Amino acid sequence: MADFNLTTALLGGLLIGLSSTLLLLFNGRIAGISGIVNGAIRLGRDSRWRWLFIAGLLLGGGLYEGAIAPQPTPVSEFAPVSMIAGGLLVGFGTRLGNGCTSGHGVCGLGRLSFRSLVAVLTFLATGFITVFITRHLF
Repeated sequence: MADFNLTTALLGGLLIGLSSTLLLLFNGRIAGISGIVNGAIRLGRDSRWRWLFIAGLLLGGGLYEGAIAPQPTPVSEFAPVSMIAGGLLVGFGTRLGNGCTSGHGVCGLGRLSFRSLVAVLTFLATGFITVFITRHLF
């Protein structure tokens, strides 16, 4: 947290809110990344915009890292097997919870959805418990 910058954090939050609002206004879709990825993999009728959305996410991250970031992003020290297992658990959880942190946290809370509030509180509690277990018990 030594590199925390309030200005870039606020700008990032505003851009996430703006992009999710624009997607809802012009496409009528909620910007839940797990649902977008799931729909893109199914290669349905509306998979084109989903792949473009995913490409935009990847290109935006790459552009920031390559051209804007003041220093390289730290590399994770986790083993690849742990990261893959974690990713699969997150994917299972998002399907079980009918949405992910972006869908419930950004869009659902913005629409005052009680279901999204419960989901976000569940995500946070699970995160706290996971950090406690991995940092203090193992």
